[in-house]
Formats: sequence, C-alpha cells, structure tokens
Amino acid sequence: MNEYESVIIIKPNLEEGEIEGIITEITDLINQNGKVIAVDKKGIKKLAYEINKCKEGYFITFDFEVKSEFVVELERNYRINENIIKFITVKHDD
Repeated sequence: MNEYESVIIIKPNLEEGEIEGIITEITDLINQNGKVIAVDKKGIKKLAYEINKCKEGYFITFDFEVKSEFVVELERNYRINENIIKFITVKHDD
C-alpha cells in the first residue's frame, strides 16, 4: 500500500453538520479500501482565484494508505460531490 495526501476545498457556505457529513463519507470510503492516517480541518481560507463563484473555501487534508488503483475511484467520488469545488491527491515519497 502507498501513502497519499488529498486536499479538498469545499464550498464555504455549508453548515458544520454538512461538512462533517462529507468528511465521514470520504473517511468511510477510504477505510473500506485502506486506512485513514489523519484528517486535518484547516477551515475557511481565501482562494487565490475565484472557483465556481466562490472567493473562499473550506480546506480539508486527508492522509491515508491505499492501493494505487483506489485513487481513481476516490477522485471520481470527489467529482460527483457538488459541494467539493477543487481537490488534489499526491503520493508521498517512500
């Protein structure tokens, strides 16, 4: 299994319960296929440029271990979720 870090940006106008729901959904999906190491909620930050008419976004970082094939499925789920406005997943060096 490989270690990855995934940063997602969520729409800033969501309630705390909705944000927790997204985090739970993602961690459950990752745990079904590997293991979540850490979740870091960075909070609302100003974006460098406007994305989908949003000037701010709620940043969340996930550190996890999964097989490389799963990353495609994870990013597909990010794209489906209309509340996630941007994401990036990178592999940690060994």
